[in-house]
Amino acid sequence: MIDTEVRVGIVGAGGVARRHAEALASMPDVGLVGVTDPDGGRAADLAATVGTTPADDLDALLARGVDAAWVCVPPFAHGEVETRLAVAGVALFVEKPLGLDVAAAEQVHAAVVTAGVPTSVGHHWRSSAVVARARELVAGRTIRLVSATWLDKVPPVPWWAQRGSSGGQVVEQAVHVLDLARLLAGEVTAVHAVADAAPPSPGTDVDSATAGTLRFAGGAVGTLAATCRLAWKHRAGIELYADDLALSVSEEQLTVRDSEGIRTVEVDPADARTAADRAFVDHLLGRPPSGGGIVVDYGEALRTHRLACALADSVASGGPVALDGAR
Repeated sequence: MIDTEVRVGIVGAGGVARRHAEALASMPDVGLVGVTDPDGGRAADLAATVGTTPADDLDALLARGVDAAWVCVPPFAHGEVETRLAVAGVALFVEKPLGLDVAAAEQVHAAVVTAGVPTSVGHHWRSSAVVARARELVAGRTIRLVSATWLDKVPPVPWWAQRGSSGGQVVEQAVHVLDLARLLAGEVTAVHAVADAAPPSPGTDVDSATAGTLRFAGGAVGTLAATCRLAWKHRAGIELYADDLALSVSEEQLTVRDSEGIRTVEVDPADARTAADRAFVDHLLGRPPSGGGIVVDYGEALRTHRLACALADSVASGGPVALDGAR
């Protein structure tokens, strides 16, 4: 257990890494010891921004003495980095998705279990106050219907629209709402999905749209709708329906309709992102979470990753895919 300060290394220097690094740099019980990225200029820029220095590679970062690493790399780069860090005894905060497929994530999970290192994954929606309220409202109720959506544009990073780099929209983006579906409605036992395979632009190969059905272990049925063919982010969230209860949850808002009428709660999405970082730091220091955040360990995140990959596999095979519904 770490006593007073967590020595953190940042692996990756893109936009998501910057968000995490800036949040961590503001915490008095975190010491940022370095940033590494294959793009040395980008690593140097981020390091300067958060008051540390770049490291040439992962070995150089480890040599500085690291308690924990925030792994913020593209989907195609997951796997070896986490395994090497786990073998070195370094705690891991891993950004989603866990990889392009299930196999690489399973190998990382085996490594972290063997090493016994603490882990957390960036499913920060679970750290939102509106998600916490939604969990309270559905507790003890039978969910009947789930509708998950991610209706958006193609992100600006060049790797995203290549299936071999991102895994596709369901794996890279919609995994957030799939995680929320699992959290609020329980495990999924079977999926069936189809896609519009027309790429969003020349030279890309991700699907333009995906529609899927989900069967939950508790009896609920659900749908997923995703597209990246818009010029704006239209909707990303989940709707749940139980007897006399309708919930709509997004990063920004919870809307509830029941016998008492309609009520809406709004939040700043940045709060949940920071709370997820804070929760893992507190966990490493042996403290209860001080910012309302949730630690989502690698094994739990792997269940969501399996679900996202099952939908992608169903599109590829043209048939339904069964999952193990046991927690």
